[in-house]
Amino acid sequence: MTDPAGADERFLGAHRLHKTDEFSSVFAFRRALRGRYFMLHYRPNALTTARLGVVVAKKLAKRANVRNLVKRIARERFRRQRTVLPAHDLIVRLHAPVTEASRAALNQDLLQLFGRLPQT
Repeated sequence: MTDPAGADERFLGAHRLHKTDEFSSVFAFRRALRGRYFMLHYRPNALTTARLGVVVAKKLAKRANVRNLVKRIARERFRRQRTVLPAHDLIVRLHAPVTEASRAALNQDLLQLFGRLPQT
């Protein structure tokens, strides 16, 4: 959907990392920011927009519904922030168990990580 200010907040296929090579290149770039629950791996891209990949290990979120919730929260936060993010390939990776975490805490952690991205 488009908000009244004209910013496009849709999460299209062009805004996702799809292939293993795309994920590998971001991990190989070896730049990451760490938050309370997430690590944000990033790599500048040659596109005009940011792209997102999400990795949630079974080791940290054993139940499928929890893994899906974490991915849904990450995608939604990215969708809302995409227009202000720099043109980077991003991978949000869960790095701490979320058994006691609230949705608000997860959202806040992602918001802080996106805010710390270098604006190059």
